[in-house]
Amino acid sequence: MKKFINRSKELDFLEKQYREQNSSLVVIYGRRRIGKTALIKKFIQHKPAIYFLASEEAENQNIEYFKKAVGNFLKNPLIERLSGVGWDDIFDVIVNSKIDKKVVIVFDEFQNLCKTNPAFASVVQRIWDEKLKNHSFMLILSGSLVGMMQEHALSYSSPLYGRRTGQIKLKQFSFKDAKEFFSEVSDDQFIWIYSIVGGVPKYLEMFKFEGDIYKAIEENILSRQSFLYEEPVFLLEKEVHEVGSYFSIIKSIALGNHKLSQIAQSLSVAQTKLTKYLNTLMDLDIVRREVPITEEYPEKSKRGLYFINDNFIDFWFKFVYPYREQLELDNTKYVVENIKSKIVTNHISFVYEEICRQILMDLIKTKEIDIQLDRVGKWWDSKSEIDIVGIGKNTGHVVFGECKYSQSVVDIDVFFNLKKKAENVKVFPDQKELYILFSRMGFSERLLEFAKETKNLILIKFP
Repeated sequence: MKKFINRSKELDFLEKQYREQNSSLVVIYGRRRIGKTALIKKFIQHKPAIYFLASEEAENQNIEYFKKAVGNFLKNPLIERLSGVGWDDIFDVIVNSKIDKKVVIVFDEFQNLCKTNPAFASVVQRIWDEKLKNHSFMLILSGSLVGMMQEHALSYSSPLYGRRTGQIKLKQFSFKDAKEFFSEVSDDQFIWIYSIVGGVPKYLEMFKFEGDIYKAIEENILSRQSFLYEEPVFLLEKEVHEVGSYFSIIKSIALGNHKLSQIAQSLSVAQTKLTKYLNTLMDLDIVRREVPITEEYPEKSKRGLYFINDNFIDFWFKFVYPYREQLELDNTKYVVENIKSKIVTNHISFVYEEICRQILMDLIKTKEIDIQLDRVGKWWDSKSEIDIVGIGKNTGHVVFGECKYSQSVVDIDVFFNLKKKAENVKVFPDQKELYILFSRMGFSERLLEFAKETKNLILIKFP
């Protein structure tokens, strides 16, 4: 049996919805492989529940499957033999069964039903209003096609708008939570694994590691028979139309084009034509838009940069996609050597910065660093960049941090360089500044001595 990892907040929310006296309708959505079904199955354990996985077949075939699920739940094989019935008839059977506990009804891959019948959300709305709402039921609608889930279950124009009592957009695991998949490996080894497969549960499950990271990359990603070899292709084919356009945009970002103008120029298209594609990729949690953390109105900022938000897809577009020809010719050794020469400087060092930001927030949450921050991110201008800047509105705290994933210890010059860059970042008139240095290899003796005398400097060796 697969180990279920974390998702405690999501489970707590679902349990709270279940304990409500009235009926509840919850929408769970997010990209494929993110663990929606695993979350639902964990939640409905030991509860009276009808779990129905919708297929891409015709609607009447899905009605047959749903009848079977209901018959099994009610332990009544006669239900499956009913002919000429529709959704309303089956729900009438459920409601009239007089079950003494709250029943959970799950429609997984809900978007498949909306594909075969664009009016299906209206069907569910009617069933909810006329049959379920005034009894003791919990209806869960779950789906992967983010755009379709928003259109049919979440948007203002959806027939279900105003009916739902809650929603969960499932996201990738953080470094700390993802580590539970590889509890036996060291933090340093897991920085590499997390940099390569990220926080998507399915990718973490499929990546088998036995001590040699390059052998693991070769067997789990570069092998043409492996699950991950063509995963980004399958993912985009399932989630979007115009796969080629999305591929080109992701490839451009992976090559280092982060400004909208750079992406447009590299693809020889107008910037205005990219907006809808980038918005879809952000909805799918594949791409993120970052602005300097000090920007007051991030949505309106013209300084936004685009980054790939999925470590595996970033890795794949940097180190697999450009070398598919070599891999098809079984020249795997050439690709592995290329990865060895570039992976730390071109990939892991950037993921390490994000990991350090997560660690900082964890240390604040556990009060090991006793300050309050409203937000944490990066800062840059035309001349310089700071890996970590955290802002505490209520306390006037501003945190400045640098993250060094290198083979040498960090010396005192790194602190003074950071302090000089920080002079350009004025958030509050009388801000309380704190400096944090993260280092893979530790710190020089003189920096350690200096830190003992400097109250607003924290040194963190990680891992």
